[in-house]
Amino acid sequence: MNNPMADGSSESSELSNAASNSIMDIAEIASHFECPVCFDYVQAPIVQCKNGHMVCSNCRPKTKRCPTCRGPLGKIRNLAMENLSCFISFPCKFVVRGCKALLFQRRMAEHVKACEFQPYSCPCPGAPCKWQGYLEDVLPHLKTSHKNITTLKGDDIFFQPTDVDLFGDVDWAMLQSCFNNNFMIVLKKRELIKGNEQFFAFAQLIGPRQQAKKFKYRLQLDGPGRRLLWEMNTSSIHEDVSPAFMKSNCLVFDTSLAPLYGEDWSLKISVTIFQV
Repeated sequence: MNNPMADGSSESSELSNAASNSIMDIAEIASHFECPVCFDYVQAPIVQCKNGHMVCSNCRPKTKRCPTCRGPLGKIRNLAMENLSCFISFPCKFVVRGCKALLFQRRMAEHVKACEFQPYSCPCPGAPCKWQGYLEDVLPHLKTSHKNITTLKGDDIFFQPTDVDLFGDVDWAMLQSCFNNNFMIVLKKRELIKGNEQFFAFAQLIGPRQQAKKFKYRLQLDGPGRRLLWEMNTSSIHEDVSPAFMKSNCLVFDTSLAPLYGEDWSLKISVTIFQV
């Protein structure tokens, strides 16, 4: 007599094995498109040497000879591989960091640009720092290369920028540590409209975009008989904040108002982080 449970378990096991084999097959096929120089995947137009070895379009201008056989690269198009590449789902270039995406090449560039596993740029505002690294390296970088940035612990703190009357584009920043996460609190002074200097204040999570959606921040400036208040979801330091300035999608106020909310050209901004 057949055991239904055993049959179901067997079928499930076969499907699991089939899925694993399918993933292995995809990885094996994709491996034939790896550039021997940077190990990224070659995309159309695919150029090969006379022996059929390929180099990606980024490495081709910097490579005089085939890195595999040392022969001349030439300009031979491999149309068969170009056609085949249109039907293959390639792993993301950040697969070694944990990304599990499998995408056709036509969608890969858009994914990589927004991939949560890509390196982070230095989040320190105003500093001409070209550092890039992964999430676990961001805080150590800030502590060793940007020692002027202080850290305050707690979900409700005060950010106190000084010398806010300085001329030209100026940035102030600090770190806020709470809920087992770290946030970059930033105040920028910019003249986006000629003759009208403004302050822009916002908070960003030092972490991925999906994690940033779990938090909101509140910025509050108090003065005699008046209050400025801004509240919204945090963004990730992976995200460009420039569009937020243009759309006033952060705390914005004219520099002429600074004396009304501070003293001796210093501001005291209440910053509250809370979980959504």
